[in-house]
Formats: sequence, structure tokens, C-alpha cells
Amino acid sequence: MSNAEKKSTFFGGAAILAASAILVKVIGAIYRIPLGNILSDEVMADYNSAYNIYNFFLTISTAGLPVALSKTISEANALGRHNQVQRTFRVAFITFLILGLISFFCMTVLAAPMAQIVISNPKAVYCVMALAPSVLCVCIMSAFRGYFQGHFNMMPTGISQVIEAFFKLVVGLALALFLVNVIQKPELGSVGAIIGVSCGSVVALLYILYLFFRDRKRRQRIHATDRPDSSGRILANLLKLAIPITLGSAATSLVTLVDTKLVMSQLQTVYQTVDGLGKEAALDAARGLYGIYSKTMSIYNLPFSMMVPLTACIIPAVSASLARRDHLGAQKVSESALRIGLLLALPMGMGLFALGGPIMGLLFPTIDVSVAGPLLSVLGLASIFVALQLLCNSILQANGMVNLPILAVVIGGVVKVIVNFILVGNPNIRINGAPVGTLTCFIVISALEIFIIRRSIPAPPSFLRAFLKPFVPSALMAAAAWATYGLLTNFLHFGNSLATIGGIGVGVVVYLALVLALRVLSREDLALMPKGDKIAKILHIK
Repeated sequence: MSNAEKKSTFFGGAAILAASAILVKVIGAIYRIPLGNILSDEVMADYNSAYNIYNFFLTISTAGLPVALSKTISEANALGRHNQVQRTFRVAFITFLILGLISFFCMTVLAAPMAQIVISNPKAVYCVMALAPSVLCVCIMSAFRGYFQGHFNMMPTGISQVIEAFFKLVVGLALALFLVNVIQKPELGSVGAIIGVSCGSVVALLYILYLFFRDRKRRQRIHATDRPDSSGRILANLLKLAIPITLGSAATSLVTLVDTKLVMSQLQTVYQTVDGLGKEAALDAARGLYGIYSKTMSIYNLPFSMMVPLTACIIPAVSASLARRDHLGAQKVSESALRIGLLLALPMGMGLFALGGPIMGLLFPTIDVSVAGPLLSVLGLASIFVALQLLCNSILQANGMVNLPILAVVIGGVVKVIVNFILVGNPNIRINGAPVGTLTCFIVISALEIFIIRRSIPAPPSFLRAFLKPFVPSALMAAAAWATYGLLTNFLHFGNSLATIGGIGVGVVVYLALVLALRVLSREDLALMPKGDKIAKILHIK
């Protein structure tokens, strides 16, 4: 394969993974909002807290190994070592299977103590158990995903991710509706939703197995004579590559898990010691508040999910400039990426801040808006810093700095735990402290990563320039949306739904007009985006 073909294959594969990631995020958003309306606040807390345990085991098992496997296989392929490829896959498959079985054991046999001790929610035990088959299937599937990616075939990974998300949506919502409305067992609604997750994983695994065995005849026709490395050496090389990546991802999952435990236990303590509730009543009250918080989190995740395709473009674009020793070019690409990222994240985050209560009332009509609104408003601000942190992460990775972001995440996580411990345990603050902890956490991480970029990169991007240009139209947009909502509800007596939609509509128009009038975007910025040149011509951007 020529260098041009390899480059084309790489960027084509990156585009496939980026497109599938966006589609998975969209399906996830479609799934979470109706699910939040089907499940009560308490049952939603069971779902979310169990999912945090699942994410931790999934991260430990699959965060680094697929990347290590794809890298090792691609290197062996480039050298024509077919036997090395096959042995590497077998070693990785056995490793994934063992990790999956260990995770499956922990999430079934140890489900009760984990629900009690790890997340302080014993009523989530069946949710934890229902997720066990999924973690086993995803572990096995990760071996095949890594194998295909090592052959520069990203399609199986992308399609299997979409299949997984689609069946989670269809089966999960159908089972949740059936258990809540037909069987009249609302407390089992979360279990039904989670069975959908496991069903999605099973179907995706069957799909990728079909592709693998369909390809078997082609593999059998290859007559290789190379002598593969020993299984022990292959495993050592895989772990050497996988462990640093796993530790970085595990840090975030561990912080989330500790945070879940902390918020639930602190709320229960306050309800017992201050409000005088019994143990069972305190648990249900804590589940109710944490469930509301979980529903706001499903909206909070949307702004920075838009960063996925952009961060996928930053790394190769910056790396290409650095390979040519073009530090000024790398600086321009980084600054353009920051500006585009903030052009997306700032208006969404500030919009959530301005209309937190109305948006929650629109999407979740039965929710207690007096509780949910302030939570989403603070999380809206936090989402801006999450997006900024993701962009900074990509810039650091493109410059070969992989370990420093892990340290920043750990420090931010510790800050979050401390803030939540103090604020959530305060009887006057309670659950309102949780989003403040999240906001503080990502401000700290972003500040640390900006400091590292400015100190370590020869030509760092200007964060002030990248931030100020999108900030002005975003702030004015948020003010316009808030004023429109107030006008429609207080003077024209519109209902919440129409007033919220009206406020958002006016905000979007104001924002787009200001972005064009103030010339926030340049042609160089749009060049980073798909069809950017065409967009620039349509908008007359020079």
C-alpha cells in the first residue's frame, strides 16, 4: 500500500469512527430523554449509579487493549508477519475473555456488596447484575474491533457501535415501558432498560463475529513463513502499550464512581441526621434527588459530545504540521480548532445556564423544576469547560504529551470529591453541591492543561483570542433567549413549552447573526470542518 493510500485509508477510517461516534451520541440522547420520562426519579438513580459501576469495569477491561492490539497488528501487517498477526490476536482474545469473565463474576456474584458499599444504593443490585452480560460481550467484541482496526478496517467497529446503541434504544425503552405500564412494576423499569444494553451488546457481538468468520477463507489462503514471537512476549508488549491508556481512562471512571458513592452517602447522612428520617426513607429520598441529577446529566452531556469529530481532526492536523516542523501552522490549526469548538460549546452551555429550568420542564414535564433547573444551569457552565478540556487534551496528544493530561484529570477529580463532600453534606445545599463540584473540577483541569500547553509547546495557541470571539455572541444569545422566555411567559402568558421553544429559536437567530456580523469565523477555521470551503463560500467568509 502506498503512502497516499495509507493516508487516505487512515483519514477515511477516522471519518467512519467520527460519524459512528456522533450517531451513537444522538441515539444516546434520544434514549435518555424518553427513558427519564418513563422511570421515576428514584428508579433513574438506580439505573445511573449501576451504570457507573459498569463503566468502571468496561474501562478497566477495554480502554487500552483494543488500541494496543490494533497498533501491534498494524505493525506486524506492515512487515508481512501474518503468523505474528494471528498469534497476537489469539493472545489478545484470551486476555479479553479472562477480563470479561472476571468483570462478569464481580457484577453478578459481588453485585449486592458493590451496590451497598461502592455506590451506597442497595436497590441498584439488580441493575448491576443485568449489566454483567454486556461487559462480557463488549470485552470479547473489543478483541475483534482491535483486530479489524489493525487491518485499517474501521467499518466493523463503527457499525457494531451503532448496532449496540440502536438495540439499547429499542429494546431498552420497550422493556422499560412494558414493566412500568403493563406489568405495573415501576421499580423494575431500570432493569428493563439495562437488559436493553445487554441485548445491544449481544447483537453487536454476533454481527462482528459474522464478519470475522466470513473473512476466514481469505486468511486461510495466506501462506506465511514468519516465526511469531512467544505468547508471553506478545502479552507483555500489549500490556506495555495498554496500561498507560487504561490508567488515564480509569482515572475518570474511578472519580465518577467515587463521586456517586459520595453524593449518595452524604445525602443519606443529611436526611438521617438533620431531617430525622429512617434508613429506608433516607435512601429513597437520596435516590429521588440523585435521580433528578441523573436526568439533568443526560442534557449536560450533549454540548461536549459535539467535540468528538473535532477532536478526531485536531490530532492528525496538528501532527502533520509538526512533522513538517511547521510550528506556526500547528498553532493556527490548534487555535482554529479551539475557536470552532468554543463556537459550538459556548452557546449551548450558556443556553443551558440561561434556560435550565424551562428546558428541564420541556423535556421532563413531571420533574421538579425547582430542583432540576438550578442543577442544569450550573452543569451548562460546566459543559463549556468539559469541551475546553477535551480540546486541550487533543492538542497535548498531538504534541506527544499523553501522561500530563492524566495528572490534570486526577487533580481535578480530587478537587471534585472534596467540593462534593463539603457541599452535598451541607443541609442547606445538598444535591445543589454536585454540579458545583463538577464545574470546579473541569475549571481546574482546563486551567492545568492550558498552563501545560503554554509552558510546553513552542508556539501555543492564544486561548484569549479563541475564547473572546465566541464569548460575546454567546453571552448576547443567552440574554436574548432569557429575555424572550420572560416576555412570552410573563406578558403574553405562553405556556412553558412554547415559551422555551420561542426563547431557543430567538437565541439561535441572534447567535448566527452575531457570528456573521462580528466575523468570528475565518476561512481557515472552516477548513477544519467537512465541506468547510463550500460553507465559507455560501456565507461569504474570507
